[in-house]
Amino acid sequence: MTPLLLIGAGGLAREALAAVAAVNSVRPAFEVLGLLDDDPGKHGSVVDGVEVLGPADLAREHSDAQVLICTASPAGRDSRMRISRRLGFDDSRYATLVHPRASVAAGVELGAGTILLACAVITAPQRVGRFVVAMPHVLLTHDDAVADGVTLAGHAALAGNVRVGESAYIGSGALVRQDLTIGAGALVGMGSVVLKDVPAGETWAGSPARPLEVGV
Repeated sequence: MTPLLLIGAGGLAREALAAVAAVNSVRPAFEVLGLLDDDPGKHGSVVDGVEVLGPADLAREHSDAQVLICTASPAGRDSRMRISRRLGFDDSRYATLVHPRASVAAGVELGAGTILLACAVITAPQRVGRFVVAMPHVLLTHDDAVADGVTLAGHAALAGNVRVGESAYIGSGALVRQDLTIGAGALVGMGSVVLKDVPAGETWAGSPARPLEVGV
């Protein structure tokens, strides 16, 4: 089995551990060595039976292990990209994790470090970027283009030919109409219905989605 280190000791790491267990129940693939987290208060703690060994930089001491960066939040939506740049690893160091109950069409290309959780669906061949996270029941349809570091929270759905820029965050249950662009670093609030392009770095929410005023 491939040795595996998970960076992050929060909720996404717990979900990734469950997905690893599901993968291993079908065909043994990964041996989890531990979790890494930059919060010193978490070092030595145990998360779902797995110890937090130390900070993310400790991955450099385990050159035989693959790595999954398991951080995701609306406030830190570029965190996986920042950590990957800091570590400076080649893509070969990063695992790609696909839950056995995800549905991925033949011909789909998944970038290094990408995580697809249970019941995520990709309906047609397309390229999904590096360090993308698709939480349960996410839907990507034909001709979508999802860039590096994007987070799609549970039940988010993209219609056809939607382009999502680097490190954008699509909230739980958000729906994005076909032929639109979600700009890099943008945040789409949970339950939003997106009918217009969302500019880079902006926060939109509502049905139909509109830009939120500063401080709201």
